[in-house]
Amino acid sequence: MLEASLCPAHGENLRTQKHCVSALDILSHQTARMCNMTFEETGGDNSSDRMETVAIALEEVLSSALPQGCITAGVYEAAKSLNADPDNVVLCLLTTDDEEDVALQIHFTLIQAFCCENDINILRVSNMRRLAEILGGVKPGGEPVDLHCVLVTNPQSSLWKDPALSKVTRFCRESRCLDQWVPVINLPDR
Repeated sequence: MLEASLCPAHGENLRTQKHCVSALDILSHQTARMCNMTFEETGGDNSSDRMETVAIALEEVLSSALPQGCITAGVYEAAKSLNADPDNVVLCLLTTDDEEDVALQIHFTLIQAFCCENDINILRVSNMRRLAEILGGVKPGGEPVDLHCVLVTNPQSSLWKDPALSKVTRFCRESRCLDQWVPVINLPDR
């Protein structure tokens, strides 16, 4: 005897509805496919080229976000911004240069947890000197800017559709599927 069951997406009787596929089913299938890709399928053969491409895209994101006022620099300033409006943050950068500073690593752990909880992409960035060159790492009074944590936010005027940001976002998403929740990018010297 056939039992009547309901389609979870629409609540319809499956005996009368032979094929019912929800958008969520399609999305979960695509995500599972992407997350089950092998290392070679995600660019393992040319990973150095891929990393260089992502580093260049990251430089483009930072260079275009800076004049728009979409950069928040400093651990304390970033924490305030994350607390005030986490939905506006599109990317969080944490440097790798001061790994022996225990207090800074505790801050990083808390920021990483907050970003993971709020679906904010995170990257660890090596070469703080290059990051300072890109962002003009000096305050007007000549004092250096704290670049240990840098947030990139959406401009208030419109939705930001930047192809470089899309590359960085895709890299972060693919890295998470490979269990690299906080991938490291090296900004090459110029």
